[in-house]
Amino acid sequence: MNEVTILGVDPGTSVMGYSLLRTELQKTEILICDVIKMTKLTGQMQKLKFIFDTTEALIKQYQPSILAIEAPFFGKNPQSMLKLGRAQGVVITACLHHNIEVYEYSPRKIKQAITGNGNATKEQVAAMLQQIYKELEIPKFLDATDALAVAVCHHLQTKINFGNNKFTGWESFIAKNKDRIV
Repeated sequence: MNEVTILGVDPGTSVMGYSLLRTELQKTEILICDVIKMTKLTGQMQKLKFIFDTTEALIKQYQPSILAIEAPFFGKNPQSMLKLGRAQGVVITACLHHNIEVYEYSPRKIKQAITGNGNATKEQVAAMLQQIYKELEIPKFLDATDALAVAVCHHLQTKINFGNNKFTGWESFIAKNKDRIV
């Protein structure tokens, strides 16, 4: 399997997490895991343009072939959902413009893939990622590790569905990956 770079995004309009993960079937490397902060930007359209411009810059610098993005969750505030959906749409549009494949994962699916618990907290997800990637320092904003979790979730889904590595559950995954268990 060829090397693939995955852009992982946890969309937001105040803080947006992003990561880039270079992957091969048996190996992954974090290229970057960070956030963009938009707290000083006042207008919604100004924030969306900043998200678009930042996504474009990341695409030009790292040339990902895949976008893995967290799907909006259903919240109580319709205005927040609308803003989050717009931010997600801007990232997806920038990637589609560059012919990047787009995959969307629910927050529950991401947490399940990383921790084995679909109800895990942001802190639990970050701690598990730090167990996997010893060099990872837990950032101030956990939106960054959430974005990394989306990219890792996609990698795991691809790996699980690749060739002879099909798994029927955690038991079969663990049985075939004893060297990865800490």
